[in-house]
Amino acid sequence: MTVTETAPIGTERWTNQWKELYEEVINTGLCTGCAGCVISCPHEVIGYKHEEGNYKPFHLEEELGIDNCTHGEKGCTSCTRACPRFRSWEPEADTHLFGKVREENQMYGQYKQLLLVRAADDKVHELGQDGGFVSAMLIWLMKNDYIDAALTSFLEGDGTSWKALPGIARNPEDVLRAAGSRYTYSANTLALKQAQEEGLSRLALVGMSCQSSVPPIMWKRKIGKVSKPFLFNIGLLCSKTFDDAIFEELFLAKYGLKKEEMVKMNIKGAFQIWMKDGSFHEIDLKECHQWTREGCKTCPDFAAEHADISTGGIGEDNAWTLCVVRTELGEEVMNRMIADGSVIARPAETDATAMKLLKLLSTVSRRRWPANAHPAPLVGVPPPKKKADGSTPAAH
Repeated sequence: MTVTETAPIGTERWTNQWKELYEEVINTGLCTGCAGCVISCPHEVIGYKHEEGNYKPFHLEEELGIDNCTHGEKGCTSCTRACPRFRSWEPEADTHLFGKVREENQMYGQYKQLLLVRAADDKVHELGQDGGFVSAMLIWLMKNDYIDAALTSFLEGDGTSWKALPGIARNPEDVLRAAGSRYTYSANTLALKQAQEEGLSRLALVGMSCQSSVPPIMWKRKIGKVSKPFLFNIGLLCSKTFDDAIFEELFLAKYGLKKEEMVKMNIKGAFQIWMKDGSFHEIDLKECHQWTREGCKTCPDFAAEHADISTGGIGEDNAWTLCVVRTELGEEVMNRMIADGSVIARPAETDATAMKLLKLLSTVSRRRWPANAHPAPLVGVPPPKKKADGSTPAAH
């Protein structure tokens, strides 16, 4: 079976194991480091180092080498069933969630509503990123008994290291402590085991686009009980994350900005940084590109196309969050939040910049997907426009 072929789930026996995952995803650069394979492994033989230069799975057993698995040879297929970059992942997740694959003109995936949203509560809005929507939604989901907790990311220690780590938000206080964006990577799925050990069985996942494709892929490929705790799926719009080294090697070395003095960051056409002394700095994104994390360089999904609600702060106004409402569950929650006054919403079309960026960044990200991998993410993607000198711009 080639990389661009797949056995339809439910019609043929799924036999793909770590050996195929290593050959086709990890060893080819398709691996995003989402850790879906790690949390799904029933034998706990897939490791993961949540640190600079790693953020990807590796095999712990040595009997068959790093590229094969004794359990896989005996029939275990959990890791490939959980991988949102293995074989025909996009059409499989699409058909599970929406009953059909996306159309050629749907660069940012399938959806029901496009909205700009902000938290109605002033404290939530102030502490959250942009409109504070994700924080408001998690608090609402807990209050209205949809979930017990959320898998999200927290800053290590007192936050001055800006090291993002996966963790569990169990209450509104935790949600607000986790609020805000950091542009290094956190595999939030890794908090699943701790949540289960604590008896938290109804979970929301807050994750970057690659992570938000994990639950529907698990459901489609019938992985079993490991997929059951994921009851709500929040995807973060994401064009890339950066290696942790960017703090020392660029922000400090060139601009003298100490990470322990930073209080907030955002990306709005430039890397924006707010400091404790009240100063504000913008760094050209072109300067940041060389610190792009390896796992992001081939990712085609800017828009978190398989979440219940995809959300991010693109557009003209820092006070609002763009929300792509995709599933019936997502629409139900959004409509209820608007109706009870938890959030304020307006049509996304009222911000032409946000709409333009959503399509543009989704298209640019899809162009990164390798032509020798499964072709679905490239369907309908137009070629990049040529520059005045006849060359084509590089995708970032």
